[in-house]
Amino acid sequence: MSQQNTSPLNLSQRTNDERGEANPGWSWWYLLFLVQFVAVIWPPFYNKVEPSLGGMPFFYWYQLLWVIVGAILTAIVYFATDAQYRR
Repeated sequence: MSQQNTSPLNLSQRTNDERGEANPGWSWWYLLFLVQFVAVIWPPFYNKVEPSLGGMPFFYWYQLLWVIVGAILTAIVYFATDAQYRR
């Protein structure tokens, strides 16, 4: 009867292959992160008061909107790439 290797390596010291994880690499889904980056990187694009939304100037609600949109895009990328690499 052979014994398994029970070396005292922590899980963090093991490689991805030893843990059975796939190395995700690159995916086209990551380009969605670029969308949210480009949308808020250039303040002169949204540095204006009008149109206001509920009395809140455009400058503020535009950035707040991108916080929500960014969370949604991040979730989309996460679930799309997670499902892609589980196959």
